[in-house]
Order: sequence, then structure tokens, then C-alpha cells
Amino acid sequence: MTKTHKNFVKKEDIVINELNIRSADRGRKDISTWRSALLSAESVYFPNRSQLYDLYADVVLDGHLSGVIAKRIDAVLNKEVYFERDGQRDPHFDGLVRSLDFRKVIRTIMETQLWGVSGIEFIPGAALAFELIPRKHIKPELGIIAYEQTGSDGIAYEQLQQVWVMGETRDLGLLLKCAPYCLFKRGGLSDWAEYIEIFGQPVRIIRYDSYDEQTKVELKKVLDESGSSLTLMLPRQADFEIKDGKQSNSDGNLQLSFIKALNEEMSIIILGNTDTTTSSDSTGYAQSKVHLEQQYEITRSDIAFTAAMLNDAKFLAVLAGYGYPVAGGRFVFSKDMDIDYLTQRIAIDTQVSQHITLPESYWRDTYGIE
Repeated sequence: MTKTHKNFVKKEDIVINELNIRSADRGRKDISTWRSALLSAESVYFPNRSQLYDLYADVVLDGHLSGVIAKRIDAVLNKEVYFERDGQRDPHFDGLVRSLDFRKVIRTIMETQLWGVSGIEFIPGAALAFELIPRKHIKPELGIIAYEQTGSDGIAYEQLQQVWVMGETRDLGLLLKCAPYCLFKRGGLSDWAEYIEIFGQPVRIIRYDSYDEQTKVELKKVLDESGSSLTLMLPRQADFEIKDGKQSNSDGNLQLSFIKALNEEMSIIILGNTDTTTSSDSTGYAQSKVHLEQQYEITRSDIAFTAAMLNDAKFLAVLAGYGYPVAGGRFVFSKDMDIDYLTQRIAIDTQVSQHITLPESYWRDTYGIE
């Protein structure tokens, strides 16, 4: 596989080298930032996703969100994929599909559903190699890769053989829905940390006679030298009452419940359920089974989406440029052996097959059996 496609550009003409790439904005962000970024991205006349994608780059650092994203992507990465022609597996592609670069292609395809758009620029050479195009520079509404992330001048990519841009023109990805929950969660964690700082240690209250200044000085010295817990010094004649919120939130459960609710919302957005990631007091076997079936449906959809993208004419043309014999073939995922699902389906198929003849291809595609 050493042939290089004649339509591939020279290495010195690589598009990504023409871009002025900026680092992600790591400044403070809140719900108003999300709102402003959304309005900018959805602008009809001057759409710009750079602010929104800076926000995405920030929220994916959240532990729970990154975990459920990895769970969804890994469900596809861990499935076996191969190239077939005339119903037979083509061994010429076995080395390709086992390579790290091919896994990166599948990961990028899956991330398209999260970000709304992804771009790959393939590098000419003897083996598959590519660079990811910064998403902030991809302007699907204009069909260009902009030189500046906020600009509207750039390189039209539709006719470029080596550039593959994925995603719908107006799709802003699932992270658009997750971002506000992640921002609220940060505020909730800050409130929880403040609650712990204030009420996590006992409050020390010392009373002294208002006329005894010497005693007051001595007591203050003792308190300063005995730790950093909250301290109050009050004259005996003064009334004091502390409103600490412990009557309704004695153990900080209010903040914990808020954070758990936000995590569950993000789990539902990414995985379609909650019980395959976290457990709850109301979780039972039946409920968990239903949630697992919901996640299987999403995984099947992701597999179908990934297979369709791998069999896209642009990607197959790129592989042909690297010398792979793609004509008349396609990428296929091995069948997902969900025993419960197949048990139910075979019972139906058995009854149906007694009345009509099901083609051999149906049995092969459904159960992976020749």
C-alpha cells in the first residue's frame, strides 16, 4: 500500500499550516457566557462558533461529563470492524482497522455528535496519516476553513480531496445541552465548598465583660493561637443568634442533591439513561434493565452512524488514495451479541419464517450466521 493518490496535495500545501490557531479561552464562564455563545453560533448572517467551542473545551473537563462521553464512545470503539467485499472479509484492511490512526478516525466521527462538526486533513504518504482541523476554524455555513477562528475568509473545503468535514450545517452538538448543567454544577460545588468551610468545623463563641479590655485581649490571643475555626467574641450583655441553615440543610445534602440532579441530566443527554452510570435508592433490577436496553439502542444507532461515515464516498476515496482496494466493498461492524435482545428477536423471526421465506442475508445481518 505505497501508492499515493494523484489528487492529494503536496505536503507544503497542507491547509492546516495556513491557519492562525489560537489557544482555548480559559477565562471564567457562567450561564450568560453560554447564552451569548449560542446567539453568536446561531446568527443567520454572521455565524461564529469560536466562543461556543471555547466553552465546550472548558465543560468537557468535568469529571462526570467526560466519563459518560467516554462510555458512549468506547461502546463503539470496542466493537470489531472489518472491510467486506461480496460478503467476504477482505484481509487487505485488517492492519488498517487495528491501527491507532483508524481508532482516532472512529473517535472523531463519534465526537461529531458531541460538537456538531469535525474535520480531518489527510497527509499524503505511504500510510494513513492525518491532522485534526481545529473546530473553531470550520465554518460549515460558509463551506470554508477560516484562517482566523473569528474570521470569514478562508479555504473552501468541498472540493479538497484530502479534507473531510463531518456534521450538519446547523448542528451544534450534544454539548450545547450539557454545557448549562455543567456550569450550574460548578456553582453548586462552590456553594458546597463554602458550606463545608463555614460549617464543617464547630463555631467557637466566647463571652467577656464589656468593661474588661484586658481579658478581651488575652482571649483573642488564645483564639488566634488555637486554630482557624470560626470564632466569635461577644460582650456578655449582647444577644447573639447564628442563622446557619442547619435546620433544613444540616449535612449539606441540599448541595449534594443539586449536583446529583445535574449529573443525571447530563447522563440522560449523553447516554439516554442514568442507572447504567450511577445508582439511586429507587433503582431496581427491572428499572436498570430498561435503562440498559435504552443504552443498547443508542449504541446501535452510533454503530450505524459510524458505519455510514466510514463508508462515505469521501473517506473511501481517501483510502483509495493510499492504495487500498475499496471498490465494491464496505466497512462492517461485527454483530452485537445482546443475548436478551436476540432471544426475543429469534422467537419472532422463527414464527415469521413459518409463513414467509426470509432471505439468507437477513439471518446473516441479524445474527452474524452464514
